[in-house]
Amino acid sequence: MSEGVEWALHSCLNLTWLPSGTAVPAAKLAAFYGLPAAYLNKQLQALARAGIVMSTPGPRGGFQLARSPERITLLDVVVAIEGPDEAFRCEQLLKRGPGADPEVDYRQACLVSRAMRRADLAWRRELAEQTLADLKDQVERQYPATPGNTVNRFTALRA
Repeated sequence: MSEGVEWALHSCLNLTWLPSGTAVPAAKLAAFYGLPAAYLNKQLQALARAGIVMSTPGPRGGFQLARSPERITLLDVVVAIEGPDEAFRCEQLLKRGPGADPEVDYRQACLVSRAMRRADLAWRRELAEQTLADLKDQVERQYPATPGNTVNRFTALRA
């Protein structure tokens, strides 16, 4: 998984603490963590294509969440950045081994492939069950100063 997923999740989480309708430029989101703005902007554009954030053009423009944090799952963000493909890709290595049957689809028959597919499904289910709102609530309980610090930091970055 690329670092873009981490960047996108943190950026989306930071947007949850800002007042509704507040758009933040990619450069300011990037500056929050000292990230390269051009690369973060690519992640934000992928999130926009997926309907997770929306982009507002112009001097007061930027990015904001396109829907409520309760309606954005962690899996939504991962899929927006990484795509929908499974993490493990069976290349049917068993077809090259001794006694291989060229007629068999080893993606289905291979126990390694099946185990990896089950693990991928469990991982996706877990991510699909967690929303940005869940993550926001956990952060607020464990680190109550974070929302205020985030808003203050973005206010300072606007100046």
